[in-house]
Amino acid sequence: MSMYGANPEQLASLGSTMKSQIEPINGLIATVTSVLANTTWLGPARDRFESEWNTSFKTTLSRLSDAFQAAGADCIQRSNDLQMVMGAR
Repeated sequence: MSMYGANPEQLASLGSTMKSQIEPINGLIATVTSVLANTTWLGPARDRFESEWNTSFKTTLSRLSDAFQAAGADCIQRSNDLQMVMGAR
């Protein structure tokens, strides 16, 4: 017989792990933005890269950060709900 459901402790750990990745993602965004702003680089290649960074890359990383926040919070909430149902809390 296979298990259906989730191990609350493992689910909470997954949620915490996902949420702990938000800071590194946001740090990456801040670091590249800062380094790019302080890099002497002129011309169409920089313009293309900067445009892609500001419209595509940074947006995608921000969405990833938001998704990790939401998914992490959901995992933690489900873990809490499971523990209440199981009488662990």
